[in-house]
Amino acid sequence: MTTRKQLGLAVVGCGVVGRMRATLAKDYPGIGWIGLTDMNEKVGKKLKEDIGADYYTNDFRELIARPEVDAVIIATSTWAHVEPTLAAVERGVPIFIEKPLATDARESFQVLEAIRKAKVDAVVGYTQRFRRRFLVVKSRIDSGQIGEVTACVIRAFMNQMAPIGEVRLTQDRRFLTPMVVSGTHSLDMAMWMLSAQTKPVSVYARSSDKIMNVHGTKDATMGVFQLDNGGIWSMNICWALPKVWPGAVYGLEIGIVGTKGAIDIEDTHRDVILASELGQGAGYRPEGLSFETTRNVDFLTSFPPGDMYGDELWGPMREETMTWFKRIYLGKDTPHATAEDGHRNLMLTMAMDLSAKLKKEIELPIDPDELMHGLID
Repeated sequence: MTTRKQLGLAVVGCGVVGRMRATLAKDYPGIGWIGLTDMNEKVGKKLKEDIGADYYTNDFRELIARPEVDAVIIATSTWAHVEPTLAAVERGVPIFIEKPLATDARESFQVLEAIRKAKVDAVVGYTQRFRRRFLVVKSRIDSGQIGEVTACVIRAFMNQMAPIGEVRLTQDRRFLTPMVVSGTHSLDMAMWMLSAQTKPVSVYARSSDKIMNVHGTKDATMGVFQLDNGGIWSMNICWALPKVWPGAVYGLEIGIVGTKGAIDIEDTHRDVILASELGQGAGYRPEGLSFETTRNVDFLTSFPPGDMYGDELWGPMREETMTWFKRIYLGKDTPHATAEDGHRNLMLTMAMDLSAKLKKEIELPIDPDELMHGLID
């Protein structure tokens, strides 16, 4: 048997998601060295101590440039992915990038072009692809079991905890919208399932902002995509539900109709409900964030990354992360979202935002410059 060299891994960003992925890395036999970086020295050094990492610095460029590094995870805040990603691309190593590639469509295209030119293996974090129910639905659609898709509807409901946690770290919240930050997950799910058959050619959307405007973002965005095969796809998200809403983060309902059948997915997590006088606390609690609300009812398993048991994470983020390690260490083919998928998803979510702003239908595809000028002007 050939003995493979263990890999060195750089984790850029040691917050909620970076901590989860780095903790999984320490137990993967193909990872022999782990380096960490975070602007918050307290957070970074605490993770280094907890997992026994080999190195910490608050300079991501220094970490990525180290000779031990064979692969990089970009797990910084949503709006801070571009610079560390480009630094990793320059190193020419495999990269795992939390979505999105950028929050500016022009920068997203710049990142995609850099990845293409360097021919690096870059994937984007869309954890829900690794859940059993969605894998089997993808397989059945690809096999033609429901025929040609003619209609699709997705409804995503979230309480306010995740968006409040998302926007608190920056004052520039123009593009931290329900679709760009969170709706992108269910949009990716639809595109992953449908893209082998059809693609969107236009979108018409509307948004509301009665609740979350105090935080510099919107409450909800809902729209309809026209597909090139004549079908339609309704994409809807609201992340302004009360903080006491029992779902820790995400609740989905998906319906897909084809010429030979239909698929209906109830993914609201209402099948396992816990009610307690002791309260559940916050399902999403980043470092330094507290909520005045106590939730006494909880839809268990509704936190997208998974759940903790025995001090370990179990669920789709574990599957996604460990499968990526197999991808880069063993050369396995995996269902990860590609950089192309990530850029496409950003363009579609921002096209929904542009349509809502202009109150008119947007033809697709749209040029990144045209898209951003429309959103900024």
